[in-house]
Amino acid sequence: MKKLSLVIALVAILFYSTAAADGGSFGLGIIAGEPSGLSAKLWMSHNTALDAAVAWSLFNNNPNENQVLDVHGDLLFHNFHLINVDQGRLPLYYGIGGRIKFSSPDNRIGLRVPVGLEYIFERNYVDLFLEVVPLFDLTPANNRGLRWNSAIGIRYFF
Repeated sequence: MKKLSLVIALVAILFYSTAAADGGSFGLGIIAGEPSGLSAKLWMSHNTALDAAVAWSLFNNNPNENQVLDVHGDLLFHNFHLINVDQGRLPLYYGIGGRIKFSSPDNRIGLRVPVGLEYIFERNYVDLFLEVVPLFDLTPANNRGLRWNSAIGIRYFF
């Protein structure tokens, strides 16, 4: 928990110290929910991006698993025309990706299908997002199935 508090403090200082700059195509921030950790996003075009996270499952309901590290990445497509706002932009996004969940006794590999809303501030230096992610674990064979993740997050763009 100390590490997460430190990351939040550093990200907040970064936001306030560079608020006058316009954002770039690479963003780094935090994601909170299931899982919680560090989030990154790279815009590849006006409406496509890659996102990734290195995070921990804080709400592990399985007593047979130890602390769980979750690494995931997605290809995202953004629709900027569904929701109009007076300032900034508010696209709906959706995509496909994968995840590896490192846990003991069995690691899991699965497919992700994220769907979310992202508020991009007017100067493109900060975004806020909310997502729901159905995922299907492919391995191990005895633990296949549909699961759900959801999270909120914030990123600063360089």
